[in-house]
Amino acid sequence: MSTPKTRMGLTAAALSFTLFLGCGANTEEEAVSLESTDARLSYGIGLRMGERMAADAMTIDVAAYAAGLEDAMTGAEPQLTTEEIDAEMTAFQERRQAEAEAERTALAQSNLEAGRAYMEDLSAKGEVQTTESGLQYIVVEAGEGDNPVAADSVEVHYEGRLIDGTVFDSSFERGQTVTFGLTQVIPGWTEGLQLMKPGAKFKFIIPPELGYGEGGAGQMIGPNATLLFDVELIAVVPREDS
Repeated sequence: MSTPKTRMGLTAAALSFTLFLGCGANTEEEAVSLESTDARLSYGIGLRMGERMAADAMTIDVAAYAAGLEDAMTGAEPQLTTEEIDAEMTAFQERRQAEAEAERTALAQSNLEAGRAYMEDLSAKGEVQTTESGLQYIVVEAGEGDNPVAADSVEVHYEGRLIDGTVFDSSFERGQTVTFGLTQVIPGWTEGLQLMKPGAKFKFIIPPELGYGEGGAGQMIGPNATLLFDVELIAVVPREDS
């Protein structure tokens, strides 16, 4: 994701920051000396604040920032009213929200297109079976016994990946199986697990509409992400008849 060309590299600006003494038009610049304890502490505070601003993608006029800091520290009359400052901060937040939404929309579309291409490629190779809902699956081992139904619970081992190979969850790595009701998981799992028998090993390719959709999940599963799962059905826990 690109950033606007006008955005400043705040960390670099903080590293090269110079202190302007006084406010007169003829004032000369003087490089900051970091010999004293106060100077080193002050520089550290400024650097940390700059890093946080950079992380928030704030566009900062360093000279104006320094002027505001100096006015606050010296008790000078503020050059902007409280209302003016609040208005600028509100406008900044609105711009950032709009930018974040635009970035998320672009990512959602990119993920959707990449996932569709991935699934179409698998279909063309004849490597998968596709259900009416759009779920794709590959039978690695068939298993034996009765298929679970939606009211059952199941015990499984699994690993989940994105189409770029990034692993976002794995019971294999944790060394512990997971048990859950078939109605407690994403639709792709609810449907796919009912195609399996105990002992079966399947690969699921789950489109976003059967996964986490436009909302995504957590930090790793983005909007409209297509999900890949290696699933082993260990056991079926039948529903309790009333």
